[in-house]
Amino acid sequence: MKQTESVPSVLESAATGEIAEIYADIRNTLGTSVVNLIWRNLATISGALPWTWSTVRPLYLGPAAKHAEAVRGTLRVPNVPRLSADVLSAAGIDRNALEVIRAILDSYHHTNALALVILSALLERYQPSATETAYPTETSPLSIETKLPALPSMAALPPEVQRSVGELNEFGEDGAPYLIASMYRHLAYWPPYLAIIRTMLAPLQAGGSLIALTRSARTLGRAHGKILSRRLEPARPPPTLQDALASCRLFVEHPIARMTGICAIIRNATAEEAPAAIS
Repeated sequence: MKQTESVPSVLESAATGEIAEIYADIRNTLGTSVVNLIWRNLATISGALPWTWSTVRPLYLGPAAKHAEAVRGTLRVPNVPRLSADVLSAAGIDRNALEVIRAILDSYHHTNALALVILSALLERYQPSATETAYPTETSPLSIETKLPALPSMAALPPEVQRSVGELNEFGEDGAPYLIASMYRHLAYWPPYLAIIRTMLAPLQAGGSLIALTRSARTLGRAHGKILSRRLEPARPPPTLQDALASCRLFVEHPIARMTGICAIIRNATAEEAPAAIS
């Protein structure tokens, strides 16, 4: 399947007026330098972005962090071998590049779980499920503020890198592989790294572990969203409410749920090695 950026979006560079102001607030609130595709897609639907962001923003500032941390702590991800700095260096990924890669993984690890529980809360408010509730952790995660490299478009990537991103994007996906996870595009600055994580994830994909992980993340998102939905105080919805909810559902159930688990696997494998014990 040819992978393209196949959902409409308002690019950050093209945003003006209210949309640009909301994008700036999203970056500031989430502590990231990138506005993810879900928000850029909502910006193409009349009235959807202002309403959705104003509705869920208080959750980002309040109770959602502990629910997101509970998802990170509860979701059981497969163990994979650690990728040592020496191995990555042999593949042409030096320590400076590795620092940036880890920052990218930390950023997505932080924002994916938040988006999962918060947008699930919005769906639970208007499209309740039969999922049982789940409760937050006692402690809040550390806040993250990250300046990431510019997000390259698929068209800007060499054909072989596009194919690598496309293959990775299908891992763990059971229905919408055309929604390309931004994380893979960010990591496309280092094609050897994409090749390494593809080799690492392929057996998990073949064995069905990654699709099972995606489905577990969806269920957890809904369970935490059910409680968070009680905290929502939405303004009068726009006439495009159903379109906005359809967009949220598509992203929550596919790239967001998928990458909540897969990012955790890759991040664990790429984590900084503990210093050797002194005997």
